[in-house]
Amino acid sequence: MSDTIFALSSGAPPAAIAVIRISGPQASEALERLAGRLPGVRRASLLPLCDRGGELLDEALVLWLSGPGTATGEDMVELHCHGGRAVVVAVEAELGRCPGLRRAAPGEFTRRAFANGRIDLAEAEGLADLLSAETELQRRSALAMAGGAFSQEVEAWRESLLALSAAVEAVLDFSDEDDVALLPPDFATRVGQLRDLIGEWLVRPRAETLKEGYRVVLAGPPNTGKSTLFNALVEHEAAIATPIAGTTRDVLTRPVALDGVPFLFVDTAGLREEVGDTVEAIGVERARDAVEQADLVLWLGAEGGGPLEAWEVEPQADRADHPTKRDPRHRVSAVTGEGLAELRSDLLQTARMALPKPGDAALNDRQHELLFQAEAVLGFAATVDDPLLVAENLRLARVALDALVGRTTTEDMLDMLFGRFCIGK
Repeated sequence: MSDTIFALSSGAPPAAIAVIRISGPQASEALERLAGRLPGVRRASLLPLCDRGGELLDEALVLWLSGPGTATGEDMVELHCHGGRAVVVAVEAELGRCPGLRRAAPGEFTRRAFANGRIDLAEAEGLADLLSAETELQRRSALAMAGGAFSQEVEAWRESLLALSAAVEAVLDFSDEDDVALLPPDFATRVGQLRDLIGEWLVRPRAETLKEGYRVVLAGPPNTGKSTLFNALVEHEAAIATPIAGTTRDVLTRPVALDGVPFLFVDTAGLREEVGDTVEAIGVERARDAVEQADLVLWLGAEGGGPLEAWEVEPQADRADHPTKRDPRHRVSAVTGEGLAELRSDLLQTARMALPKPGDAALNDRQHELLFQAEAVLGFAATVDDPLLVAENLRLARVALDALVGRTTTEDMLDMLFGRFCIGK
């Protein structure tokens, strides 16, 4: 953290503009070395950038931002240069010659923002998701988390916990005084109400489903039209579709956004007991695993032969000899397009119910586990009378909440999180 770092923070050149960021205690010296002077704080200035020999490198729009009120909490400089490769290389090379400067590691700007209290851990995780968002639903959910929606909830819960802990400590410290010898009459109720508030977040749709997409698996025996329907749903000839049974030998996945909702469609090998060879046997086993991991299974086989809660789909409706179903949820033809619009509409409605609502923050696995721990110990605290046990369980709940926003954390976890960012972020 004592080093001054720099990196290209905009897209890879060539581009119209290249933004090079500098952050750390030597940022102002580096700018004076390149531009010859320090411009006014937070005022954009057009200045020539020169190397140590005085040769012009570029004319850039320069911003000098003094800490701690910056993105990283440190002194910062932004150089808005022309976006040619040669310009970027030349400016970065000159920065590399400045004393105390080095290239930033992936995510190091954001990690410094976290270390300096500009953002908390939950907001950093939301920012990482925002950078990788590919659909409108993912963007809005990540933006809510990065904007502090969840962090504000955690802070409110923590304040309630501190008030509850204060009441317990009064009993422990002054148990010989009659007016504070017992916990308040509504104490268990207050603990239960806090537990319920946390529980409401635990039943929300999860971030992993939002990131990976709502997983729809097409399953059934060989030659039931799975691959043809798969290609129609993803609108691409991704799977080989032939009349030959057993053509599909492996699991094939394709992420698709339908009306801004992320899906992961999965084509599988035909399910049957007797297989032709070892390769097909492996494919069938992988198909069964895919069915187990599905959010939804479209069953194209004999009616009633699929897993519980699978949708019965009657495929190949354009063929006069196709097997019919008594009560299919959808009757489709991937060849003529019959029923495809209705199937897509039904999938969209179902996925929207399973995914976070637009603008809602969604918990990842780490956050969900910590909230689950907090809810569990609060549930125990609401049922016991021993003030020592109550105090310890409230403390454990605070530890879990602190870990959510990074008041307590580990270097390994931080390395993994900030490693997801690009170098200029």
